[in-house]
Amino acid sequence: MATAAAIAEIAAPVRRRRHIDPVIVGASVLIGALVVVALLAPWISPYDPNSANILATNQGVSAAHWLGTDPSGRDVLSRLIWGARLSLLGPALIILIATTLGTVLAIASAWIGGLFDQVVSRVMDILFAFPGLVLAMVAVAMFGSGPIAPVVALSIAYTPYITRILRSASLRERNLPYISACYVGGVPARSICSRHLLPNIFPLLLTQAALSFGSALVTLAAVSYLGLGVQPPTATWGLMVATGQTAILAGHPGASIASGILIIVTVVAFNLLGDRLANRHAVQGL
Repeated sequence: MATAAAIAEIAAPVRRRRHIDPVIVGASVLIGALVVVALLAPWISPYDPNSANILATNQGVSAAHWLGTDPSGRDVLSRLIWGARLSLLGPALIILIATTLGTVLAIASAWIGGLFDQVVSRVMDILFAFPGLVLAMVAVAMFGSGPIAPVVALSIAYTPYITRILRSASLRERNLPYISACYVGGVPARSICSRHLLPNIFPLLLTQAALSFGSALVTLAAVSYLGLGVQPPTATWGLMVATGQTAILAGHPGASIASGILIIVTVVAFNLLGDRLANRHAVQGL
């Protein structure tokens, strides 16, 4: 008994430490900081992000402009802060729409099965054939440039990825004995899916959303870079990379580099978060 108690006492701190993943904490803190900066942009931005000053074009780092100015004389730091709003909001809307549609379709397919499941699977296979960026370009060509068309198109493009993964998890969960017991006990299908099936696949849903967010951010930034998304002078990180290209040839790459670094850091943070959540989910499933 004493030996067992001693082993339990030694193992307890180890188990507690396992629950604190420094990568998850670090990525979450960084993502949270970016969200806070985006929300507080009107109060913490030192300048109007769209205020151009021809006399201050392509200035270097100084006390007045901590990250310099762009080719139009606008403060780079202010544009980065304001650009965080649309740069994060766009992917968030894409993932929100895609995960909502994907979850509903996945659970419905796993529960109903039969012809409905086959139709959903074939539709998802067809959508897989269209890359997100190409679909966004087609949507812009049809409905005009702006933030709405690319967001809707990319939401449709990301839905099959989430649907396929969640469908497999839902189908596996659907065949477990406790689901059958609930069904035999007279629990309505809607209650079983919402109160039992959905909570059990939610960790996988959260993991897939985190992994997809980084990809959606890069794709949406590429759309802005091509001039098909948000139009100037509105600030987004992808658009800042494009507008800063002219300054690179003049030896002033600050605007493009700063926005590019922010895109990379944000994508890495979401990918690390999703990867660690996936590993944790896999370990818990063993």
